[in-house]
Amino acid sequence: MHPESPESIPNQDSLVDGLIVEKNEHQWPLQIDLSIVEKQVGRWTTTQRELDGFKLEVTDISKPHATLELYRDERTDYRFNLSSQNPMLFVVLDSHEETSLTPIMVTASQAVAGSFMDGDYLVLSKPIPLPIQAWMEAFIGRHGELLEVRRKKRKGAGRSSGQ
Repeated sequence: MHPESPESIPNQDSLVDGLIVEKNEHQWPLQIDLSIVEKQVGRWTTTQRELDGFKLEVTDISKPHATLELYRDERTDYRFNLSSQNPMLFVVLDSHEETSLTPIMVTASQAVAGSFMDGDYLVLSKPIPLPIQAWMEAFIGRHGELLEVRRKKRKGAGRSSGQ
């Protein structure tokens, strides 16, 4: 099972025993600017959560925050995201809590974000700040590019043998 699947949500809080996690080569604590806004949809008014952006350090632990953590087995996803026209960070929120603004996690992997979108989670995105892009590039540089390795099928598998 993937460590970031919706079934096994890791503890993404920046607090560990009351202390804020320090930025290191694979973790970056972020302050997340979220807001609840009222939107007019036809004649109806609805509330909606919006992601306003990120602050590169946690300055107020009473506000929404989470730790962006990079994993070696997701390097292909990070490279795909960074090489896109608009690289994005994804914030996963529990959609059952109507007024809660507590993020479950932050990820740079579109595949991980997509797996949460298939469940009952709200996924919001904003462009990755340039310092985080450089930090991710350094992570990929330290650990190398991850190439997808395809296993060989046994001879004759999946095709008619024509005999």
